[in-house]
Amino acid sequence: MKLQFIDIAILITYLITMVCIGWFFRKKARLNKENYLLGGRSLPWYMLGLSDASDMFDISGTMWMVSLCFVYGLKSIWIPWLWPVFNQVFMMMYLSKWLRRSGATTGAEWLTTRFGRAGKRVRASHNIVVIFALLSCLGFLAYGFVGLGKFMEIFIPWNVVQPYIPFHIPLAYVPHFYGVIFTLFAVFYSVLGGMHSIVLGDVIKYVIMTIGCVSIGIIAMIHLHHQQITVPEGWRNPFFGMHLNLDWTGILDDANKKITSDGFGLFGIFFMMMLFKGIFASLAGPAPNYDMQKVLSTRSPEEASKMSGFVSIILLPIRYTLVIGLTILGLLYFKQIAPQVQNPQGTDFETILPATINTFLPAGIVGLVLTGLLGAFMGTFSGTLNAAQAYIVNDIYLKYVNPNANNKQVITMNYAAGIGVVTLGIILGCLIEDVNTILQWIVSGLYGGYIAANMLKWHWWRFNASGFFWGMVAGIVPAIALAALKSFNILTGLDLYYWPIIFILSLVGCIWGSYSAPPTEINTLKKFYITVRPWGFWGEIHNKVIAENPAFEKNKHFKRNIFNVMIGMAGQMCLTILPMYIVLWMKLPLIITIILLIIIIIILKKTWWDKLSEY
Repeated sequence: MKLQFIDIAILITYLITMVCIGWFFRKKARLNKENYLLGGRSLPWYMLGLSDASDMFDISGTMWMVSLCFVYGLKSIWIPWLWPVFNQVFMMMYLSKWLRRSGATTGAEWLTTRFGRAGKRVRASHNIVVIFALLSCLGFLAYGFVGLGKFMEIFIPWNVVQPYIPFHIPLAYVPHFYGVIFTLFAVFYSVLGGMHSIVLGDVIKYVIMTIGCVSIGIIAMIHLHHQQITVPEGWRNPFFGMHLNLDWTGILDDANKKITSDGFGLFGIFFMMMLFKGIFASLAGPAPNYDMQKVLSTRSPEEASKMSGFVSIILLPIRYTLVIGLTILGLLYFKQIAPQVQNPQGTDFETILPATINTFLPAGIVGLVLTGLLGAFMGTFSGTLNAAQAYIVNDIYLKYVNPNANNKQVITMNYAAGIGVVTLGIILGCLIEDVNTILQWIVSGLYGGYIAANMLKWHWWRFNASGFFWGMVAGIVPAIALAALKSFNILTGLDLYYWPIIFILSLVGCIWGSYSAPPTEINTLKKFYITVRPWGFWGEIHNKVIAENPAFEKNKHFKRNIFNVMIGMAGQMCLTILPMYIVLWMKLPLIITIILLIIIIIILKKTWWDKLSEY
């Protein structure tokens, strides 16, 4: 199917709108650094939550989720725990509130509230988190770039475009060419308009995406009403044992090859590893990317918690309506899309999403979905770019290069940083083969080096800047080495299985580094403890605070926070599988899920929402 006039009109209208938004907000963004990077901390929590959810609705991740749903069925709902998706629940219940109380502009700046401002060890901890932030931002930019190229190549055949291009592009780099073209639009409105234009652009994209997702779900239900999908036994069951027990033999043999190459066959072990890693990763708080920037942009700590809770509610049902809808259409009509998804190496399951959209959706809906997914890329790209700019300008330029820079110099540096980061992201994207490669390295390798240090900074008073620096170094260096060794096929297998080694090395670095240097200055620790009110191993600091202020009460809400986290995780999974049961019309599981969701909402109303004003 070729794009019709209405589809092209919708797409062009969206791109022009994004450019106009960037131009409209350019003056407001240029008022000061906080206005540019954080929207002046004036945006309401629901707008920021919608924007944050919109950023997470990225094109590469959605392509990956459709490929997972196609092969693993309802069991695929657990695999995104690799991120882990339930970190939003930890943030919703207490961590976003703790983070927002700092009043910082970036994650690196936040470290000064925990470790102080003076000393070479503090500077080292500051520098290492900036390095991590930029590595993760570049990784996410490359990750989105690869997915966008694969996506657009199906809709815009190269043989149509090639006669109008005055230079030769090898076929292997056609997706990268498309990636560059559409990246430029994201760069324009995000660099020019800052956080205000990013949030408004995300809201527009979310509305478009919602219409498209619901339409796809309805279309899939209509097609499924008269036909049956052919899938292995257990595909419709979200629960599992030690082994995956999905056999595609005789149905689609390439799916068995994917299960083997993914390394998910021993699903019980894989799940426990994800859960183990995910809990520690969630205790560490948000990574220094667009998610953290949205938390820091909220108007108050209470609104930060509301924003994080709102993300799951508005993201998961809509996104999984799209995922299950396209999966059903792909399964029903796989023979028709096979020429678009198969290559000499076998079936490229990551291209099922664009191939299905291109083949089965009617004109107009194609334009909406295409625009929404393109906007998803642009939203994720712009949010990540904004985070990278914040670290370069706030934590490198203003700290080390030009501390006395005036507002014009700061804005100029924001523009230069944006262009530089995009250029590096594009170069890195050209070196990546597929979405899963970069995804696995980010969530299992690089983040393995982040978790230990950032978990301890919240929960252990004796942890200091030296421990943070050496813990991060001991994690990041092995993560980079893992990527290098795997690229040369010296190491094989799922990156997740190397995570415990990286985590232990990082934890050893944290503890050794902490005891190799004196504790953080006591007044800094007392101020942090009084302001943030964390629970954990803070007994010594608590005693010093009590000695000065006997009326001070420590945070006694550990049990309630953890209870809310467990209830919230169950609610998050209900929101995920609810649209899948609706589209598949599995009546009994659907009724049970709705009842569970109602019970969870009632509980959290009393144990979380009504208690937000408490520490």
